[in-house]
Amino acid sequence: MTEKEKFIVVLFSHDLDRAWSALGLAITAASMGMETTMVFTFWGLNIIKKNDGGMKDKGLMRKMKEANLPSIDELIAMAKAMGVKFIVCTSTWGLMGLDENSFRSEVDGVGGTAYWLAEASKSKLAFFI
Repeated sequence: MTEKEKFIVVLFSHDLDRAWSALGLAITAASMGMETTMVFTFWGLNIIKKNDGGMKDKGLMRKMKEANLPSIDELIAMAKAMGVKFIVCTSTWGLMGLDENSFRSEVDGVGGTAYWLAEASKSKLAFFI
């Protein structure tokens, strides 16, 4: 059996445009049959926190809704349905005042820098957004 190509994206920002793009890339990679992992670190942790802590750009959110583009919540649900794995960075969650109970149920696990570097070394594509 052939091993699937791998794709990893590390999201360090909670800016709506970056989060939307990172999730879109992950969904697209998964739809192409790639084993896809997203790692959330620093402010990117806000995207995967309970209560959607990262969304600040209300103007862009309104424009996206008017254009019938999916919300971050919808993209997260789509990504999970496609098999995208969500990892929370253990190196930064304490720094950001968070713990394992701070995150959405979609999170699959935790890992630090060594984890995502190891995954990136096995991946055909790796993005840091």
